Amino acid sequence: MAPAALNRTQDRKAATSNGGLMLLAALLLFGALVWSVIELIRWEDGSMAIAVGVFVIAFTLSISGFYTLQPNEAAAITLFGNYKGTDRIPGLRWVLPWYTRTKISLRVRNVTGEKLKVNDKRGNPIEIAAVVVWRVTDTAQALFDVDAYESFVDIQIETAVREIASHFSYDHAENDEPTLRGAADQVSTLLREKLQDRVAVAGVVVDETKLSHLAYAPEIAGAMLRRQQAEAVLAARRYIVQGAVEMVQHALEQLSERDIVKLDDERRAAMVSNLLVVLCGDRDAQPVVNTGSLYQ
Repeated sequence: MAPAALNRTQDRKAATSNGGLMLLAALLLFGALVWSVIELIRWEDGSMAIAVGVFVIAFTLSISGFYTLQPNEAAAITLFGNYKGTDRIPGLRWVLPWYTRTKISLRVRNVTGEKLKVNDKRGNPIEIAAVVVWRVTDTAQALFDVDAYESFVDIQIETAVREIASHFSYDHAENDEPTLRGAADQVSTLLREKLQDRVAVAGVVVDETKLSHLAYAPEIAGAMLRRQQAEAVLAARRYIVQGAVEMVQHALEQLSERDIVKLDDERRAAMVSNLLVVLCGDRDAQPVVNTGSLYQ
């Protein structure tokens, strides 16, 4: 079940200013400050001291509001704990200095999950891991609706992988059901959907998921390997026998059509037996010259 959140924070645009214009204003304030200090020293006028103080405060406030944003980076603006919006415009930016700026990356992130030991649908212990590509799209939800959104995503990845593993067998499913090994694309799609449901509360979008590791647990890996080898041998034998039967049938048909030799049922059975032994045997056949008659 996907986690739910109450009173979700709505992402909105923040009221910030272009840093270039404010930099020009800060330079003008600095020039006025220098001029006022010079005039104060020259005339020693008390009113000029007040002007110096005003220019110092104004210049300090102006330079305190600057911050920069790189491409695919955002800054959440808050005032005394209240969310005021998000600035996504890259470059030099400016906001009133008593506003707090919290930067957050909007870049695509690639997470390789740890190997997890879980049980598949049939109860077999397996090792599984996934690679997840995700990114933040809603900065307000990521920062204010969950605690430490990166750790939250990592935990949800592990939970989703465990859930998916329990829905599929490693292999050899019944009734042609999809398996973890045989239906990798279907498993990855379902994993992405399940994970997206879980991390949507954090303002995160999952772009892609893939299984990066899939294997039987060490305690049953040997037994499962022998099982796979036995199944491979049986499949090969079945294919060999099928081909041998077709070759024997073809040989008997050719002998009858060309009237090379007349075979009764007993001779036909003996020939079929000999041909099957030759074609299905693991070793090369040793020819035996028969100098007598089958009926002697």
